[in-house]
Amino acid sequence: MENLEKKYGFWTATAMVVGIVIGSGVFFKADDVLNAAGGSLTTALTAWIIGGLIMVVTAFVFANIATRIEKVNGVVDYFEEAYGEKAGYLVAWFLTFIYYPTLVAVLAWVSANYTVGLLGLKQGVWPISFFYLTGFFLLNYFSPVLAGKWQVTSTVIKLIPLGLVAVVGGVAGLISGQTMQNFVHAAQSVSSSGGGLAVATLSTAFAYEGWIIATVINAELKDAKRTLPRALVVGTIVVMAIYMLYYMGISGVLTNDQVLTEGDAAPVMVISLIFSKLSGTILTVFVIISCLGTLNGLIMGSARGMYSIASRNLGPKAKFFSKVNPKTNSTINSALIGYFLSCMWLVVWYGNFNGWWGQFMDISELPIAFIYVIYISIYIWVMKTFTDLGSISRFICPMLAGAGSLYIIWGAIQKDMFIHFLAISLVIIGSGYLLMNSSKRS
Repeated sequence: MENLEKKYGFWTATAMVVGIVIGSGVFFKADDVLNAAGGSLTTALTAWIIGGLIMVVTAFVFANIATRIEKVNGVVDYFEEAYGEKAGYLVAWFLTFIYYPTLVAVLAWVSANYTVGLLGLKQGVWPISFFYLTGFFLLNYFSPVLAGKWQVTSTVIKLIPLGLVAVVGGVAGLISGQTMQNFVHAAQSVSSSGGGLAVATLSTAFAYEGWIIATVINAELKDAKRTLPRALVVGTIVVMAIYMLYYMGISGVLTNDQVLTEGDAAPVMVISLIFSKLSGTILTVFVIISCLGTLNGLIMGSARGMYSIASRNLGPKAKFFSKVNPKTNSTINSALIGYFLSCMWLVVWYGNFNGWWGQFMDISELPIAFIYVIYISIYIWVMKTFTDLGSISRFICPMLAGAGSLYIIWGAIQKDMFIHFLAISLVIIGSGYLLMNSSKRS
């Protein structure tokens, strides 16, 4: 196996946590959360708080694990340590073939959506989605160091629109009384597809998801056992604080019904109403950069997916997928399979909007619920194994994180095509099981 260099520090790791999480979800899930909450701002904010607390507590549990285990790929290493090589391999297979590429596909589409809006185009979302997906895979393929620098830069840039909406909207709402009006009066234009607090919390899960992907650069972190835990905890707390302020900012300018009507364009509308249309346009540019930062972070994970499997001499063609480019120190062949799988899931996402499946298979949320099943298994292992920890770290935090995970899973069960996605996932994981030892046999 070829090794990856220790090239990333605390700021890159923290930027990866914040940068992957803060991206598209907070922009295009705001109306979805409010809709699922029955138009009630109180219920929507409760969902955001629950989702954020689940993320922070979960990150804290994983931080305790990260101080002990430093191998190749974070969550895969942890699961392998807990339940053996076979279990770790199946988790890596799920991440590589389902989790990473589905989220990459959705993020490419969201980035393209905002780009089309900025350019005033009536079509072109799908070609632009493919362009963004391809471009950032090429960046990670040819220059992973540059990709890391982009992650830090885009993280700083993406805080600008969130900060503007939070401060400007928050102050305006307190002065005008709009914020209190939204707490008192629920939206009237709520669709019949709401699902209550559990489904609303599931929608926030997408906006809060992605921090775990920061663990894929574990082997490339300087002083990983110290750096990664700090990045996980600091990053997730920062994200939760920013989200709450941002959401209050939107509610300070737009009514609940306007949030539902504007949908993904709500933050742009907030700035446009307070300043000018030009300010709204500039904000859209920042939003696009924000989404592309998240896309890059997800691709950093996807590009290393097959490498994490092959580095264990498991799965098909282990020698082929464990190759590292000596000049760029990138996982070249692993990145190629990640790109191919992301393109495949982009086609699935395209099919949703063209009625191919009969219903909407929401691959922006369903894979997240599946990874929470993995988390629960890890929490059980922590409670059984980490005997040197205090009762809060060993029992209370894992139990709270587990309860939150179950709540998100319950929300996913209520989604359209949950059974279909479950069946597809089982087939994919089953095929991975059959191919597990193919490299050892060859």
